[in-house]
Amino acid sequence: MYGIFSGFSIDEIEEMGYSMSRLEIESDLCDGGSTIDEVDNNQQINKPFGNLDHEIAQVTQLRSGPHQRPSQVGPGRRELPVSTVKMLAGRECNYSGRGRFSSADCCHVLSRYLPVNGPWLIDQMTSRAYVSQFSADGSLFVAGFQGSCIRIYNVDRGWKVQKNILAKSLRWTITDTSVSPDQRYLVYASMSPIVHIVNIGSSEIESLANVTEIHDGLDFSSADDGGYSFGIFSAKFSTDGREVVAGSNGDSIYVYDLEANKLSLRLLAHMSDVNTVCFADESGHLIYSGSDDTFCKVWDRRCLSAKGKPAGVLMGHLEGITFIDSRGDCRYFISNGKDQTIKLWDIRKMSSNVTRNPGYRSYEWDYRWMDYPAQAKDLKHPSDQSVATYRGHSVLGTLIRCYFSPAFSTGQKYIYTGSHNSCVYIYDLLSGAQVATLKHHKSPVRDCSWHPNYPMLVSSSWDGDIVKWEFPGSG
Repeated sequence: MYGIFSGFSIDEIEEMGYSMSRLEIESDLCDGGSTIDEVDNNQQINKPFGNLDHEIAQVTQLRSGPHQRPSQVGPGRRELPVSTVKMLAGRECNYSGRGRFSSADCCHVLSRYLPVNGPWLIDQMTSRAYVSQFSADGSLFVAGFQGSCIRIYNVDRGWKVQKNILAKSLRWTITDTSVSPDQRYLVYASMSPIVHIVNIGSSEIESLANVTEIHDGLDFSSADDGGYSFGIFSAKFSTDGREVVAGSNGDSIYVYDLEANKLSLRLLAHMSDVNTVCFADESGHLIYSGSDDTFCKVWDRRCLSAKGKPAGVLMGHLEGITFIDSRGDCRYFISNGKDQTIKLWDIRKMSSNVTRNPGYRSYEWDYRWMDYPAQAKDLKHPSDQSVATYRGHSVLGTLIRCYFSPAFSTGQKYIYTGSHNSCVYIYDLLSGAQVATLKHHKSPVRDCSWHPNYPMLVSSSWDGDIVKWEFPGSG
């Protein structure tokens, strides 16, 4: 490889790298209609907010930035993007002294190749897709539908259906699914206090509840509920697979101990539906929750008082919160809100007191069937504690989900989300720029998932389609 670059000066390599970088960018944006930069007329297009002046900017750049030597700019020379060609030249010249790419170098190269080409149809169902996620290692993909069906695809075997699950005692729809870290079990929830668990490691392909396989029920109700039948919106395994955390329309969060087979924690956490809940990191000590009361809350299980107060509250959303995704470091997370924004949070900014924003809402609005009011788009919470806000997608009709891009391939430098206007949006975490919009579906995209290792993204929609987007095109 070194022989390829031996006849060029470093200036020529840099210029060649720049031109290659331009080609990469242009190929990313060329279509086949796969990358669309247009949104509905009633949507506010996201405006980049410049460089993010916060610690997370430094952390992200360290995880996804190239080695210092190839990125250096000499006196009087313009700063150019560090292209893959320049990175390869730097590796052959052993600029790093390691003789190889670091994990940050790999992320810098891989994160240039966004999964925007396609789509390729994986499956097409006759009912709405509500949830769809890769397993932790990317070998499995789970999709849950309103019509009682959950399908598990074996990604490494050409997306063959490994398990076809017919849900038990379904109410309304599958609201959430989660695969255990060892990939032996799957839990699924609906508008019921019973969360069911299925052995997905068995050889049976057809899993009919209590016919071909047992779907054990985990009862999240307690004597304190007085017989009230609530529904579970969110359910997630802990990293060690020993617990499941859940949030309900009973304004509460729960932790179920699978080894003891009983509910170990119940907290009346919010003043409205708890739409989303997750563990902050692998330790399981911290839990994040988001509610229709507009607040994100942080719960520390090591020091819960008798009154069950949170460790802190984060304010900034003007409407209910539909989803939370943790960065996995017990410090940062993002939330999707019905105020049509994604917000980035640093839990060190949380407060102990809740500050309401009286009088900001001078209109009646229901996100399930109404457009977001035009007069509300420029409103800002007077006590907004978020680090950054991302706009462009639409959060209407259903609990749209958002995520950090994978750590392995991108250093979590992007945020991506489904949207009511049938698209998938990808934002740059640090600049806030909308770097890609994927358009194929004809109905809201409630969920989508980026492969943990490869430039591959799968989106699912209420139109019943499960489609795959990748970096490699048809050529």
